[in-house]
Amino acid sequence: MCGIAGYISFYRPVEKLPVEIMLAQMVHRGPDDFGFYEDTLAYPQVVLGHRRLSILDLSQAGHQPMTNEDGSLWIVFNGEIYNYPEFKKDLLAKGHTFNSATDTEAILHLYEEYGSGCVTYLRGMFAFAIWDCKSRTLFLARDRVGKKPLYYAPFPGGFCFASEIQALYPLQEIGRSLDWIALDLFFTHSYIP
Repeated sequence: MCGIAGYISFYRPVEKLPVEIMLAQMVHRGPDDFGFYEDTLAYPQVVLGHRRLSILDLSQAGHQPMTNEDGSLWIVFNGEIYNYPEFKKDLLAKGHTFNSATDTEAILHLYEEYGSGCVTYLRGMFAFAIWDCKSRTLFLARDRVGKKPLYYAPFPGGFCFASEIQALYPLQEIGRSLDWIALDLFFTHSYIP
């Protein structure tokens, strides 16, 4: 199990501290390594963070956040993709090059090839975020069954996400008031539509 976190700001300079706080709340998810990526060149600005539990490619090549060859895409990933060796062969045939033996890098190249449609190729349990430096967009996805958690919260001027809801609580931007409508929906449907 790994932990991912991120913070995006639409019109104020982004700070690394909120992501550091979120990762500190999830140290148990990834004691082997951690890393950050910051993009402050234009708005929106983003910081991605990752706590790593090393399973595939124990070398430094598996360090996250991970980028593609030209540095235009960045990913933080939690999970396991069971079929990545199969689509990795197809990606290699299409000219993609790999620097690691990780499923993380395979997802990144799959996104380069198919955009958000990449999730239709993935079989496994996963939650990930991909930052596209060129289009200034953040793509979040998780597996169909929700095996790997991904919590997010919008707030005025920004958005944050993490693998655990507890990681979001210490952030000043996150409100702590009870949403009575959401509570009613949960007790009615056993989920919030």
